[in-house]
Amino acid sequence: MIRREYTYSIVLDPDPEVGGYTVSVPALPGVVTQGETLDEAIAMAKEAIQCHIEGLIRDGEPVPEEREHPRVVTVSVAA
Repeated sequence: MIRREYTYSIVLDPDPEVGGYTVSVPALPGVVTQGETLDEAIAMAKEAIQCHIEGLIRDGEPVPEEREHPRVVTVSVAA
């Protein structure tokens, strides 16, 4: 079987209370993981993405592709 390479943006959200990072994949809703360090969080994200894609392929489902990279913008508001 020919393996294909997929590329996705991940969002690493630091958790100041517990430590580490929560990771989500905007193009793959429901794929969420975490890691205690940045490197661990990235490795866990790669593993979660790979498992998710392999499951989709196994089930005959289409694999979503990221068409545009998400943008993260910081805004300030007064309330």
